[in-house]
Amino acid sequence: MRGEQRCSEGWQRVRYSCRYGLSRLPLMARKRNSNGIQSICEQSYKKSAKIRLEEFWDVFDKEDSVLVCINADADSLACALAIKRLLRYRVKFVAIAHPNEISRLNNVEMVNRLRIPLERLGTVKISDYTKKVIVDSQPDHLPAFERIDFDVIIDHHPLGQDWEAAYVDIRPNYGAASSMLVEYLRAASIKPSVSLATAMFYGIKVDTQDFEKDARLSDAISFRYLFDIANRNLVRKFELTDLRRSELKYFSIALAELKYSKGRYYSHIGKVRSPDVLVIIADFLSHVADIDWVLVSGIHNDKLVVIFRCDGYRKSAGKLATRVFGHLGSAGGHKGAARAEVPLKNLELTEYEINSLTLKRLTMRHMK
Repeated sequence: MRGEQRCSEGWQRVRYSCRYGLSRLPLMARKRNSNGIQSICEQSYKKSAKIRLEEFWDVFDKEDSVLVCINADADSLACALAIKRLLRYRVKFVAIAHPNEISRLNNVEMVNRLRIPLERLGTVKISDYTKKVIVDSQPDHLPAFERIDFDVIIDHHPLGQDWEAAYVDIRPNYGAASSMLVEYLRAASIKPSVSLATAMFYGIKVDTQDFEKDARLSDAISFRYLFDIANRNLVRKFELTDLRRSELKYFSIALAELKYSKGRYYSHIGKVRSPDVLVIIADFLSHVADIDWVLVSGIHNDKLVVIFRCDGYRKSAGKLATRVFGHLGSAGGHKGAARAEVPLKNLELTEYEINSLTLKRLTMRHMK
């Protein structure tokens, strides 16, 4: 009960009731009352790593079977492994489940090389687990998560709601959730294995985009701690595994369809197996000198997918994507990188009527 003794009285009552069943308070993915406990983000930042760890551990009992839910990517996979390590010897069993297909080759390589044990969420019987954890995500991020009553929520994305759960740790200005889990491990005096350190090292690299994206000192401290433990050669292998041999043909198409105008590249590739190849080609074209904008598009699942890249200097790829396609589908991103996905029916065009010139025409009038 040491964690409870250091919490506010109101938070103590919620957590004590959750653990010992003195009243059936709602634990799950719902909003707190406006007059309830203080902002959970503020609480997370104010607590020490040791207090966070104790409160996290207090949620679980020896006989618990724990389900860790993730939207599988490099950072969430690493976090799930870290939670599994933190709960070793403290619970009966820990399983990791994800609803999404892992199609990006970097992540496939990570899972295979590190032998990460995974289950598809759709095949899991939720009632078989006494405690449920979601990490690097929140219950409203995917429909598959909304039906699950989570006991623990750990995330670094912006707060969707003031979630009620036995334990919540949401710190939105961290660049990676792996950085947060490193703090838990260090507070527990647990040195990660090479495999776990490699996963978390890679997770931080990916989510901070090698610290080019928003990050904080805590991310750098966690990254430096992992630096001498992780297998950096293996991380490099993850990073370089981008393409299937069958996808090399898309580079040929992209170059054949490439159009240039006023420092901008436009290329429409047509149907693609995965939108990930569009990202790789857009990043490749961004290396060309004197190019301010790169727009690469393709068709996937009856949607036009457009990848935007720019240098981010006095321009914003995210704002451009929103201006051009926001009223037609999902669109947005950051200054230097953005993405739009628009159902073809909303464009009133067939896939055969879209080419590089169409892409140029759709976007040019919105560009300065």
